[in-house]
Amino acid sequence: MLTTFKATAKKLPGGLQVETDSRGFKILLDEPPELGGTDKGLNPVEAILCALGACQTICAAAFAQKCGVDLEDFHVEMEGDLDPDGFLDLADVRNGFQEIRFTMHFKTKSGQAAAEKLADYIESHCPVGDCLENGVKLVRAGVFVE
Repeated sequence: MLTTFKATAKKLPGGLQVETDSRGFKILLDEPPELGGTDKGLNPVEAILCALGACQTICAAAFAQKCGVDLEDFHVEMEGDLDPDGFLDLADVRNGFQEIRFTMHFKTKSGQAAAEKLADYIESHCPVGDCLENGVKLVRAGVFVE
């Protein structure tokens, strides 16, 4: 059964600040000054990296016991390569990430093999990772003038 998640994004006055909202939780996004913003929040591609790391971390905590890992602590480091010249219309290059790399850090006495098993499980069950790895069909549902 599919579940529909919803969010809104609204341009704020000043620079390129955008307030996003989902279920009453708000996130302020912006761009650094060199890209025309006021640097009041993460930019959207940084938010993608954070969403991936958060999703993997949630999966680690949720599935560690199922995978036989006594997880004491977990964190993940992410980095992605993107050429901003596409976004700035300065070159005919892809606008999005070309590659995202992540490193999972487990604090556990369960050993390397158990951590690798959990890492595989995380990668196979992380919804954000799945969206990034396999792509998502984007459908413009309308354009309204108010």
